[in-house]
Amino acid sequence: MTKRIDRILKALAEDGHATVLELASLLEVSPATIRQDLTVLESEGLLRRVHGGAELTEMEDLSHRMAFNYQEKLRIAKKAAEHVKDGDTILVQSGSINALFVKELASVKGLTVITANAFIARAIDQTKGCAVILIGGIFQKDAESLVGNLAKLCVANLNFNKVFIGIDGFTFETGFTGREMMRAELVQDIVAKGQEIFILTDSTKFGKIAISKYCDLEEVDWVITDDQLPDDYRRGIEGKTRLVVV
Repeated sequence: MTKRIDRILKALAEDGHATVLELASLLEVSPATIRQDLTVLESEGLLRRVHGGAELTEMEDLSHRMAFNYQEKLRIAKKAAEHVKDGDTILVQSGSINALFVKELASVKGLTVITANAFIARAIDQTKGCAVILIGGIFQKDAESLVGNLAKLCVANLNFNKVFIGIDGFTFETGFTGREMMRAELVQDIVAKGQEIFILTDSTKFGKIAISKYCDLEEVDWVITDDQLPDDYRRGIEGKTRLVVV
């Protein structure tokens, strides 16, 4: 089923939408099987069901971005979850991998998750006793992120022991970067608190440069990515921080 799910997401990623009949023909399974798969994917927040098929949401929406390189992102999310222990208080920033990551934390006891992203807050399973703190601020509707001075004030007054950050780009010259300036300002404040910092990113982000700087490589403790990481980045990162390739 995993390969079929991945193929459904890739097909949707190409055009943004597809009918049940188109997907059934492409994957050579029954329409009933496709409907079941779409129901599962919708429950995971990865797509939206429409009459006769399914569609991805806007490009900025995390549910859309999760559909790209889904299996790689899921492996990264599962590996990152191994670093979260009972009783931790963690801060989870925006990012499609982070949205998958928080779904992997259901078994962690006494966990508190702080986030500035409403999509991620909704993805957390609170039935297991996980506490969720949603930072206030200016609401960016498309990304469901909260930013601005109020968000920065919240970060300044909250304590956490681990931070999980998604990125839009990395080069050795620019460091880790993101495409939205106000979110970048918040990340800079988070990193400045000096807690254990994890970067969660698929390998496609290496070699890309986004507009706003988050932090330098030397400021993070862990980089978790997939096994398609280019060799030159692998060598350069291993010399400066802990690298996990899955």
